[in-house]
Amino acid sequence: MEDIKIKIAALQMESVIGDVYANHKKLVELLDKHAGGKCFDVLILPEVWTVGWECSEFIKSAEETSDSKTISLLSNLAQKYNTYILGGSFIEKEGNAYYNTCPVINPSGNLIAKYRKNHLFSYYCCGEGSYVSAGESPVMVNIKEINAGLTICYDIRFPEIYRAYRCAGADLIVNMAAWPLSRADHWLALTRARAVENQVFFVSLTQSGKLADGSYNLGHSLIYDFNGAVLSEINSGEGLIEADISTKEMYEFRQKCTVLKDIHKNYEVRVC
Repeated sequence: MEDIKIKIAALQMESVIGDVYANHKKLVELLDKHAGGKCFDVLILPEVWTVGWECSEFIKSAEETSDSKTISLLSNLAQKYNTYILGGSFIEKEGNAYYNTCPVINPSGNLIAKYRKNHLFSYYCCGEGSYVSAGESPVMVNIKEINAGLTICYDIRFPEIYRAYRCAGADLIVNMAAWPLSRADHWLALTRARAVENQVFFVSLTQSGKLADGSYNLGHSLIYDFNGAVLSEINSGEGLIEADISTKEMYEFRQKCTVLKDIHKNYEVRVC
């Protein structure tokens, strides 16, 4: 059985609300500080790092893919660090529609995929669905022979998308978020569950820092293995978490514990 190995890095940061230029500058500075001289195969960024979690700022920050300063910056950084970048998300404009979009950049600086957030959070005074449209499908990318499924924040509450990734051959699944401190227990329970139930490596990356309404992002990012063990984590502030993942042990475990074979074709509920 082939053993595929890659090194993952994920950057936890605090965005400046509503200031794309300042966040671009901050990203470069944080990578210089925390990633300078290091080698990794994929770098992951958090949700809406370009503008912060403030829905009223989304439309003002929107960029078209063909003329995006954010994608241009990520292209340069991918080439500088010779790495794939899962670019968290920025607000993408296409025609009259807006999306919460994760761009995927390869080490040559080319945009190779985009994932548009499938589930929009519009509760607790957050009206994401009033500003952006939902994406229509999951997106999986191949990074050095490892299949990586992409999700953003509120997607974590929908196990169906994660099972779809596993059934499609995912080895690694990523959730890039701006998750609130007030729901910390949910974050830890849901992210570990998605790793365990799908037997995949899992990156749960969220922003840190204070929001415009005085509340806080959680700032507790983790990398789990396929058993739910924590490989790397950061509890608060800004910084880089890293992990080396290897597929051999995961594939062997899947052969011993063949969970997917026990899925029923349907789960029609009998009401008695």
